[in-house]
Amino acid sequence: MLELAFTHRSFAYESGAKETNERLEFLGDSVLGLIVTEELYLRYPDLDESRLSPLRSGIVNMRALADIARTLDLGKYIRLGKGEEVTGGRDKNSLLADALEALIGAIYLELGFASTTTVVRALINETLESAMAKGAGLDGKTALQELVSSLGKGTLEYQVTEEGPDHDKSFTAVALIAGEAVAEGVGKSKREAEQSAARLAFEILATLK
Repeated sequence: MLELAFTHRSFAYESGAKETNERLEFLGDSVLGLIVTEELYLRYPDLDESRLSPLRSGIVNMRALADIARTLDLGKYIRLGKGEEVTGGRDKNSLLADALEALIGAIYLELGFASTTTVVRALINETLESAMAKGAGLDGKTALQELVSSLGKGTLEYQVTEEGPDHDKSFTAVALIAGEAVAEGVGKSKREAEQSAARLAFEILATLK
């Protein structure tokens, strides 16, 4: 099962192997998402969904998962085709994140949910604390401001427009970082629209950073 978890499709194609780690990756992605969501729900009972969501995004994203994979030195175990090997596939974020998810899927099938939960909690603890330190558990606008500042991305601002009659207005906010539109949110008030845009922008930045 572990060998399959580290079998990239490039290796399977070149060697004629019938299976790759993609099905295990698919399973592991869902298992990981559930465990992380449960951990956040239990660990932070005072945070509502609007704060838990960006916090989860700060953990379950390609870059964060790849960094966890690097701490485990998973790259050296991935079975790659020659093409991926020569282009540095062992240190690609996408391949490392996929391998980690496939490994989690394999652990789940072999040991069950309880044991997998123990493993995942240990793996994500440092990443979770880092996400909290960057403000992921704060309200949307504050969390985004903290993240933008920590990444040195430039000035954060919002452009808000409104439409509709006075008794039924709708607001649209665009979050701009260094003058570039990153995300858009809507709401029944200016604040609601800005918070919506901020939460989405946070999730985008957390995934790309």
